[in-house]
Amino acid sequence: MAFLIDLLIRLSLYVGMAIAFGAMGGFGLSILLISMFCIEWLYPIVFELSRWGATPGKRTYGLRVVMDTGLPITPAASFTRNLVRVADFLPLAYGIGLVTMLLNGESKRLGDLAAGTLVVHAEPVVLHDAPPAADPVAPSRALGPAEQAAILSWAGRTRRLTPARVEELAQLASPLLPTTAETPKAAAATRLLGVAQWLMGKRA
Repeated sequence: MAFLIDLLIRLSLYVGMAIAFGAMGGFGLSILLISMFCIEWLYPIVFELSRWGATPGKRTYGLRVVMDTGLPITPAASFTRNLVRVADFLPLAYGIGLVTMLLNGESKRLGDLAAGTLVVHAEPVVLHDAPPAADPVAPSRALGPAEQAAILSWAGRTRRLTPARVEELAQLASPLLPTTAETPKAAAATRLLGVAQWLMGKRA
C-alpha cells in the first residue's frame, strides 16, 4: 500500500505537468520527459535522506529506511538502493524484489541487500520539550533503534530535570559518547545532547 500511495503522488505530478506543458508542443514534451525521469529517480532518494527517512507512502504506514546498523541512511546507500530498484522491478511489478524478500529472513529486496539498508517500523519518540541546542556530534558507534529512542527521549526531558540528574543519566550512556580533541573533558550531558541533535538530522 505504501508503494501505491507513492505511485499515486508521482502520477498526480505527471498529470499536472502534462497539462502544464501540453500546450508547448515538442519542446514541452521534452521538458515533461526530462522532469518525469528526474522525479522517478530523485523522489525516493530525497525523501529517504530527509529527517523522516521515508517517502510519504512509507510514512503513512509508520515505516522508514535505515542502515543495517540502525543509523540514518547515507546518500550513497540511498542511491545504491534505488539504482538496483530497476532489477527489483523485473520481470514485472517487482517480481524479483518480491522473490528476494521471501528468500531472506529480513524481507530485504535486492536494493536493500546491495546498499546494506533495512525497512523498519519507526517507533514514535515523544519529545516532551525541544532538546536544548548543542553542536551535533556522531556517536562513538552505531546505535540500534532502541538506543536512539532512549537518547532522544532523554533529550526531550532535560529541561524538566535538575542539571545534576541530567548529568547522572547522561553518564549511563558514556560508552556511546564521542570524545574529541576539542572537548576531551566536556560534560557527558553536553556530548549526549550533541548526539541527540545528530540523530535528529542536524549536522555541523
